[in-house]
Amino acid sequence: MMIKIKTPIDEKTRLQLRAGDEILLTGIIYTGRDAAHQLLVQTIQENKPTPFAFENQIIYYVGPTPPKPGMVIGSCGPTSSYRMDPFSTVLMEHGLKMMIGKGNRSDDFKQNLKLNKAIYFITTGGIGAKLSKTVKSSKLLAYPLLQSEAIYELLVEDFPVIVAYDSFGGDIFIQKDV
Repeated sequence: MMIKIKTPIDEKTRLQLRAGDEILLTGIIYTGRDAAHQLLVQTIQENKPTPFAFENQIIYYVGPTPPKPGMVIGSCGPTSSYRMDPFSTVLMEHGLKMMIGKGNRSDDFKQNLKLNKAIYFITTGGIGAKLSKTVKSSKLLAYPLLQSEAIYELLVEDFPVIVAYDSFGGDIFIQKDV
């Protein structure tokens, strides 16, 4: 059964989610890939304000293609998440608790996820054009030199995700063939 959740997602809701839960997200999510993550970590290390407050927010690992005329965004499928592992621990320690990507993560990431009571969602790769139809608006937020890999604020409606790792060590990659 699909669970509909509006973002931002508060701690109580986040802690109720379990590996394998299928969710439709509606609200704001933020984008960012490895280059943006590196800049976010650098910003934190320089004690400067991040482009958005992490609390209760979600980062989606995606580099959308340019939109076709009349479209809000181009294809926006998830990128392989392991590239964010070196940066994710720092971001979680500074309040980021939810991320969307695809694929398995490192053991260090999974341990830090449990320590920070965070969630890792996955969405389906290869359906970026279909996922783009859930995006209702897109706004460049930070790091424009990164172009499609910059940080964007997306307003989504019924964006499909699955809880891959929950806050308590639940792991869909162990539970099911994904």
